Amino acid sequence: MKTIFAPSILSADFSKLGACMALTERAGAQYAHIDVMDGMFVPNISFGMPVIKSIRKESNLVFDVHMMVERPERYIDAIAESGADIITFHLEATEHAAEIIDRIHDLGKKAGISIKPNTSVYDIEPYMSDIDMLLIMTVEPGLGGQKYIESSTAKIREARRAFEEAGIDIDIEVDGGIKRENVEVVLNAGANVIVAGSAVYDGNIYDNTRSFIELFEEREKLRKDTMNLL
Repeated sequence: MKTIFAPSILSADFSKLGACMALTERAGAQYAHIDVMDGMFVPNISFGMPVIKSIRKESNLVFDVHMMVERPERYIDAIAESGADIITFHLEATEHAAEIIDRIHDLGKKAGISIKPNTSVYDIEPYMSDIDMLLIMTVEPGLGGQKYIESSTAKIREARRAFEEAGIDIDIEVDGGIKRENVEVVLNAGANVIVAGSAVYDGNIYDNTRSFIELFEEREKLRKDTMNLL
């Protein structure tokens, strides 16, 4: 399964957001991870649809929109219209998960479900065959710069195993505390879409992004070389 890098723009310099995103794209990132926070589901408030729409004009990256909002069903159409390619909502934030997934697909977008650290992987079982991506939060959602929760590794492994046993090929995204030093832990556990914020946008954005991309490329080369030996 292809490894995808999704720098989180929540950690970028908002005064030059387009330029920051362009650096990650030039360095090889495929996605821009965009956190929409409402101050209710999580303590903080971030940007909304007007910001997404404005940066959509400046970027060719896949817009991976993570909705950390109460009752996300209220905003699906507007998020889609603003330029999202993937719309992920929290299972804990709604009683209408099936309807939201259907609506996202009706709008021609990919649908993802996100779960908090204390939510069981098996709570998403009714939706496993309907979603395009599972986002596992590896910190408590809403604040950047937190430390990776070590117990998340077993949870990622559990999720990948559950999907494989069900015969479902799906992206598993991880978000929270991911750095160059620990990214292989989550990759080895079964994640393939990697979100990183401060590890990208603190310091040299291009070089930081390249350090992740080069690691992914090395792993893919090793995988292919191993397959050729079999």
